[in-house]
Amino acid sequence: MLKQRVVTASVLAIVFLGVLFFSPLPVFAAFISGVYAVGVWEWANLAGLTNRLSKTVFTLSVAFIAFLLLFVSGWLTNYAVLQSIFIAACAWWALSLLWIQSFPASAVIWGGTAVRLLMGVLVIAPAWLASLYLRQLPQGAWLVLVVVLLVATADIGAYFTGKAFGKRKLAPQVSPGKSWEGVWGGAVMVMALALIANVFLGTNWLALLCVVIPTALISVVGDLLESMVKRHRGVKDSSQILPGHGGVLDRIDGLTAAAPVFALASMMSHWHL
Repeated sequence: MLKQRVVTASVLAIVFLGVLFFSPLPVFAAFISGVYAVGVWEWANLAGLTNRLSKTVFTLSVAFIAFLLLFVSGWLTNYAVLQSIFIAACAWWALSLLWIQSFPASAVIWGGTAVRLLMGVLVIAPAWLASLYLRQLPQGAWLVLVVVLLVATADIGAYFTGKAFGKRKLAPQVSPGKSWEGVWGGAVMVMALALIANVFLGTNWLALLCVVIPTALISVVGDLLESMVKRHRGVKDSSQILPGHGGVLDRIDGLTAAAPVFALASMMSHWHL
């Protein structure tokens, strides 16, 4: 199993970095759209859709909504609209945190298929838009990589800190293995990495922290939200498409929350590489 996970992760990393750094924006847009489309398909199952037709209709509907957001944002040129979309996404993630904290009682609100489908739209569409927005900026490939590394660092830091010092459970009904000590350990690891990197980047360190800290913390909420919906649905993974890793959503759950928050924080703090 470990060998399978390593092989799959290595292939995914090579493909992702190749597309990110060595392809033009349209190719990256097509690639990332495909990734998120698979995530939408998997979410359809988590929402309770079981047949291929209903999953296809849902996937196409989310794609239409995502492209509608792209259109109203002036194809990523209207920063006021983009900022409003990302603020709305942050409000959604704040609401989802309340549902996570009150699970399983909160399932009375969101447990129905229709609400879970709406949740899928709110999870995927802003993250897709944020990914495209970041990639089209100057040094955009590096910005996308920064988000991915922030999520990975927070996750790794939380895992090892939680293993060593975890006592207070973060959300025992959702993910019993996660602890508050792990969350703060991951945040400290992210801050340390950011400050070290800033020695070489020479950017505004205060603005940098204003970007990386919220991004790292909200990535945990993205992880927990998918775990909550999976637990309600009674499944371990979103799918089995990635050998040893489960589904695409299982790999990008933290990113779905982190991308719009990172985009908004960088816009409002005027931080850039």
